[in-house]
Formats: sequence, structure tokens, C-alpha cells
Amino acid sequence: MIRFNNDYNRAAHPAVLQALADTAADSFPGYGTDPWCRAAADEIKTHLDCPEAAVHFLVGGTQVNFTAIAAALRPYQSAICADSGHIHAHETGAVEHTGHKILAVPGREGKLTAAQVAELGEQYRQSPVQEHITQPKLVYVSFPTEYGTVYSLRELTDLRVVCDKYGMYLFVDGARMGYGLAARGGDVTLRDMARLADMFTVGGTKCGALFGEALVITEPALQPDFRSYIKQNGGMLAKGWLLGLQFAALFRDGIYFDICRRAVDLAMQIRDAFAARGIPFYIDSPTNQQFVLLTRDQIRALEGKYTFEPDHDAGDGRQCVRFCTSWATTQAEADALMADIARL
Repeated sequence: MIRFNNDYNRAAHPAVLQALADTAADSFPGYGTDPWCRAAADEIKTHLDCPEAAVHFLVGGTQVNFTAIAAALRPYQSAICADSGHIHAHETGAVEHTGHKILAVPGREGKLTAAQVAELGEQYRQSPVQEHITQPKLVYVSFPTEYGTVYSLRELTDLRVVCDKYGMYLFVDGARMGYGLAARGGDVTLRDMARLADMFTVGGTKCGALFGEALVITEPALQPDFRSYIKQNGGMLAKGWLLGLQFAALFRDGIYFDICRRAVDLAMQIRDAFAARGIPFYIDSPTNQQFVLLTRDQIRALEGKYTFEPDHDAGDGRQCVRFCTSWATTQAEADALMADIARL
């Protein structure tokens, strides 16, 4: 069975495994106070042009999302996100569990617009009963989104302007950051993220690491005592060097960017194969996630050999399904899928 159902179905890039093997006999301080976490933070910051940024390493995406949001918000404040946003649709109410309401608005191709944020900000500003409603204080976006789309530099800049106008933080969930940066036609860099976002994550779990997410905090007001939030929320790994070591290995020599770019290249090949066969897409995605509309017969023709993820019923006898490449997808696997697509 060839897996195209997600981008975290294999262990880790060989450079990560080799780094772990090379240091297996070494001993380190615990809880992220080790030389590898410092080295990884320094490697990441070379791409930011923001030396004052704080970089923390946590184990997983949901954990880093709710910890960062809880640290940023007062108890009466809320987060704005698209209705398809991960914190709203895929994290079992983790943010609400910390006591913060999510204000979900209809996404446009999975994205949140500056106009939507401004509307909510103005509603609160004009409300005569502010003490009876939550104060929207943080804007959450995914890069790329749950549907593989990416924000342009203009869209992120517009969100930044609105956040500044209404005194909100901008938080970018980059669980698939590497694939978003490699998007065809994209114009956003990590330096742009550091300039525009108050906090953002650089995903490892889906981008070549065994596990782990790097959280970058650029807003000085959010930096003090953040390690206390990590510890209180169960996110402080005793063997923290295992996180730093992985990110150091991935960012050294640009491996992180290369493997994610390769995954997007394969996804574009697969996209072209579906298009050549006349199979429609649910959405135009320039990243490693491709959402196509297949008939039941077409699904049956592929599901015996490939694993892919159902998304929703398209309502016209077709099913929207996701094919997802990863850092570990091989050309041979993509070629096999494309050959079978041509026979549909």
C-alpha cells in the first residue's frame, strides 16, 4: 500500500536519524537548556533577520497551538480563525479547554481575510456591552491552510495592518510551513513571517522530523515567562535536546527547505496528471495537498493500491479526497500513482 493520506507517515529524514545515532552516547542538560536547542534556534534565526526572536521547541502541533494562544490571551479574550482552521476543526476543543472562545468565520479557500477580522474588531469596538462578550485579541491563520492554499505577502500584510489597528496578535500555524514556503507562485519567506507575525510555528512533525514544532515569538510582550506556560501545559520535554537536535539537522545546509520543495514538486506532477485526465479539483492548491473530485468507481480503482484521505461528499456523485505528498514521497511512488490516474 502506497500512502498519500498524510505527510507524517514515515519516521524521519536520514540526517535526523544520523544525528540521533551520532549523539546517542552523549549526555545533555534537560528541558531544552542544551547546546542543540541553542544551535537549532540560532539556525532558524539566520532565516528571520530578527535576532531578538525567542525560539521554543515543543512536541506537537495541538500542544504548541493551545499553549501559545493561552499564553497570549487574558481569560476574557478570544481568537479569530477561519471555520476550517485547525484549532477550530481538528483539535478537540483544545483552545476552548484552556478557557478561550474561538470566533470562527467562513473561510475563503481556507483563508481568513483582513476584512473579516476588521468586522469583528469593529463590532467589539462599537459594542455598548463589551463586558458581556469576549474581546477578539488574537488572529489565527494556517500557512498553508487546511486546503493547501497559501496567503500571499499582500494578504498577510493586510492582516498585520488590521491587527495593529485593533490591538490584536497575529499567530501563524506553520505545521506545514516548509510546504507553504515552497508553494508554486508563493511570495512569502520566513523573514516575512518574522516581520509580520507576533508568533509562528515552524513544523517538524510533517516536514522531516520524528516529532516536534519550533515556536518563534517575535513580540517582546509575549516572550517573558513563556517557558512556564510550556511546563504548566505539559509541553516541556525532559530530553529536550531530542527536539533541538532534529531541527539543527534539518536546517543545517537547507535540508528542511529542499525536502519540502521536492514534496511540492511531486504534488504538482500528480496535480497535472489529474488535470490531464480531466478530473476536477475541489480547490486550487499550490502545495503538497491536492483535493480532487473522484467518482465512486475512480475511488475503487485506486484504493486497492493507495491510501488517501476522504474529505467530504461533493454532492454530485463525486467524493472530494485528499492526496498528500511528503518529504519522504519517492518519485517512483508518484510515477505509479500517475500511471494509474491515466488509466481511470
